[in-house]
Amino acid sequence: MEDKHIEWCLKKAEKEIKECKRLGKKSKHRGLVKITPDIEEAKKHIEKAEHYFKTTNYLVQGGIFDVSLGTIFYSMYHCFLGIAAKFGYESGNQKCTVALINSLIERRKLDIGKKYVNFFKYENGSIIELREDYTYGTEINKDKSKNDFFIKEAKDLIDLTKEIIYGESHLNNI
Repeated sequence: MEDKHIEWCLKKAEKEIKECKRLGKKSKHRGLVKITPDIEEAKKHIEKAEHYFKTTNYLVQGGIFDVSLGTIFYSMYHCFLGIAAKFGYESGNQKCTVALINSLIERRKLDIGKKYVNFFKYENGSIIELREDYTYGTEINKDKSKNDFFIKEAKDLIDLTKEIIYGESHLNNI
């Protein structure tokens, strides 16, 4: 199932890039593009993930729990984008990124555990659900417990991603 979705993502991006070229526009896509594995780009995504993580901590210290769920989401998502770059993909679509990571796990090319993929599925209490609820809804979250759980998970995912991109010797605390 995931591989069919990845195939669709690859075709979607190819079609959109061709359309941009035809119209003389900057090349953009909302799918997946197969690229040469790009460790430098992967490192940039880790830096961005850490930036969002630091922002999360700043917001939580200020008692802003709803907005920080969005920064946790993007911290984790940039980890996925970094992994995608290492494996030779550029993504312009969250569902395509998650499908790619899931496929890499299922094909045993990536060992990070399915729980991180599950955080990006539309299920009650997932990080994607929480981000959307608190970004687009009017409720203000005053319950830090959701943040505490996902802050730990984001930190763990950043560390795992660093191991994948840099190797264990480059792990450091953020």
